[in-house]
Amino acid sequence: MDWNALKIFLAIEQAGSLAGAARALGVNHSTVFRRLNTLEKDLGSRLFERQSGGYALTPLGEELRDIANRVDGAFNDMERHIAGRDVQPKGKVRITAPNNLAYRYLPDYLADFNRSYPDIKVELLVSNLEVNMNSRQADIAVRVTDAPPEHLVGRQVRSIGWSVYGSAAYREKYGFPDDLDALQHHRLIGASGGMQHLPAFVWVERNLAKCVSARSDDLVAMSSLAQSGHGLALLPNDQQRPELEALFALPPGKTSNLWLLTHPDLRQVERIKLVMRHLADDFAGDHRL
Repeated sequence: MDWNALKIFLAIEQAGSLAGAARALGVNHSTVFRRLNTLEKDLGSRLFERQSGGYALTPLGEELRDIANRVDGAFNDMERHIAGRDVQPKGKVRITAPNNLAYRYLPDYLADFNRSYPDIKVELLVSNLEVNMNSRQADIAVRVTDAPPEHLVGRQVRSIGWSVYGSAAYREKYGFPDDLDALQHHRLIGASGGMQHLPAFVWVERNLAKCVSARSDDLVAMSSLAQSGHGLALLPNDQQRPELEALFALPPGKTSNLWLLTHPDLRQVERIKLVMRHLADDFAGDHRL
């Protein structure tokens, strides 16, 4: 049986669609469709029921999934074991980071790193979603979290403070508050979706919900709304930009913890150690944060 076909089968099962599997594997839709049809023809039975909401496993598909996951795990264990013995400062390192850190901070950090280690090639994946580091979708995760996944190792490199930000457009229309108490007389940009659990936005909903005039589930979008004058934004300081003025800091406790994480099997790989050390130093010394 073709192992590549099994990988495509697993990707479809995890994504629930051909398009999702194609994106995850970096191939086109027709390749996924063709490989699945070939695999089902070889097995003489369907592995998925095609439904309006996506692809659902048949009983045979469920059996094959369990077997394929065991094979996939064995291959990943072997790959990480071999990679873990790599002591040369060369090769590829995949880094996953949320969009703002990936756009505004990592490019400069990595340019400096590349001048020192030109044989280490970095691939930057922009996402704040959890990636499967067991299958080496990424080697290093840059994450802002209070509770990093227990199956990963790494360290907290710094805390990022939060402040209230406003734009010239907002100031001209409403003026700026002097302190937290004065926020009750202003328009605020609140959170939606997954952002609502962050301490700063929990505090807003508890104390100033009536002041919220716009919402977003993305910090970059919130900063853009603030820049356009929709309201004042409570943002981590990595979101600061020339078009926004930091008015005052939020109280201690409403901060974000920045972590660098990797898989335990990869922590002694020389190129990964070098990248993590460099990023940790740059994040720790960056005055913008």
